Amino acid sequence: MDKEVHYREMTIEDIPSVVRIEEEAFATPWTEEIFTHEMTGNHYAHYVVAEYEGDVIGHCGMWIVLDECHVTNIAVRRHLRGLGIGEGLMTKAVELCQSLGVVLMTLEVRVSNQTAQNLYRKLGFQDGGIRKNYYTDDGEDALVMWVEFEGSSNELTLPET
Repeated sequence: MDKEVHYREMTIEDIPSVVRIEEEAFATPWTEEIFTHEMTGNHYAHYVVAEYEGDVIGHCGMWIVLDECHVTNIAVRRHLRGLGIGEGLMTKAVELCQSLGVVLMTLEVRVSNQTAQNLYRKLGFQDGGIRKNYYTDDGEDALVMWVEFEGSSNELTLPET
């Protein structure tokens, strides 16, 4: 990619692009209605997007409650995977969390998704346990991963962006 990818907070106008990415990435994608509710009715929801040449190419959603964050979804356009965009999204998400005083960030990832697990481990996430039959489309288990901030031995050091 010759030009720079920009990361920013998601807006209502981004929803159609985010839904297209969801449909490309997941067997059971979130709908436009879900994202509209997330953006207008869920005060815990925070979303960041990756933008390239004016197009949204990835997104990361989180629910932040008090000092904890749960990553709800992260996806990148299929043809742009492997270029560091997911890492950029997670880095932006972590920066947002740290600015809001979050001390613990957690997520679930398919046990078969080694690529995502490797990214999360690179960012300081640790394995926390298994959620049996977590995914409704095929019953696959989820690996729970987490990272702790603020002076813990697991403190995340962000890569240069």
